Amino acid sequence: MVIHAVHVPESADAAIACSARGGWIMGGGTVVMPLVNSGAAPVTELVSLRRAGLDGVEVRDGVARIGAAATLAAIGAHPGLGFLRPALRTIASPTIRNQATAGGNLFVDQPYGDLAVCLLALDATCEIAGPDGRREAPVADVLASGVAAGEVVVAVRAALPKPGTWYYHKAMRRHLNSAAIVTVAALTSAGTCRIALGGVAPRPVRAVSAERVLKGRPLTHEALTEAGRAARADIDPFDDAYASAWYRARVLPVHLRRAFLP
Repeated sequence: MVIHAVHVPESADAAIACSARGGWIMGGGTVVMPLVNSGAAPVTELVSLRRAGLDGVEVRDGVARIGAAATLAAIGAHPGLGFLRPALRTIASPTIRNQATAGGNLFVDQPYGDLAVCLLALDATCEIAGPDGRREAPVADVLASGVAAGEVVVAVRAALPKPGTWYYHKAMRRHLNSAAIVTVAALTSAGTCRIALGGVAPRPVRAVSAERVLKGRPLTHEALTEAGRAARADIDPFDDAYASAWYRARVLPVHLRRAFLP
């Protein structure tokens, strides 16, 4: 299809109105524009969030609120979000991080979307605006099912992890600027783990089988290896230019262990 119009609304409400008329929401354009340029975008109108006032990043009382249009570079530069920098630095190049947004990261297919993997591990909440008002939904639900037609994710919120409770590891073909073979993000609390995986299913997934194995156990080499094997029950790996489905499943236990014991 050919794009006939690009709307640049100056508020969230105006963006919702444009979206409700069939426009496709666009953050930084790093996902949408390749589809447009290839002719694969099934729409004729785009709605840019660039001027909609959704690019704020703030941390208050131990909770981060990240606007949907906040760029990955802006998130990484915030002094209160230093724990996310190792993950953000593994995403694409500085040029892409200056454009790609938090909201867009929720809707990109794997093996991309490492910030979304982190948000799933953090049990983040999405703030969603639509024609019927505003609502909240777990990021897990948005990752699994998206949002309704005419709705727009305006922000995500997550409690900051306490020191020593956050873990992240990404296996990729190059040291930086490469899509994921396996991404692991995890948060520990009171003898439990919340583990999210990327690169091993079409969307980020919880490693609930691994979480059960680790519940109440110290994070030893043996326990983590067992958990990594159990996590194979939670994945739906695929073949692409970076790795085969077989390889992703084969190396998952190694990289899950490395997330906790580098």
